[in-house]
Amino acid sequence: MRNVSAAEANRHFSKLLRDVQSGETLTVTSHGRPVAVIQPMDSKSAGREAAKKRLLQHLTQQKPMGRGFRRDELYDEDEA
Repeated sequence: MRNVSAAEANRHFSKLLRDVQSGETLTVTSHGRPVAVIQPMDSKSAGREAAKKRLLQHLTQQKPMGRGFRRDELYDEDEA
């Protein structure tokens, strides 16, 4: 992972995007502190899809919370 200053990223953004497209991951720094990571989409999307799948599985196993409600309970009677 290569560090790139925000000023350098601004000046050479097109070149940096080509580097990322070829597989490199960049950390953008501002005043020496990391503020962003630019990485190829493919390396991140596999992890995101797995996380989505785990979350959906977890949510479908949960029991509903609270009591049921009727449609008329959603509205104030004064607004009719």
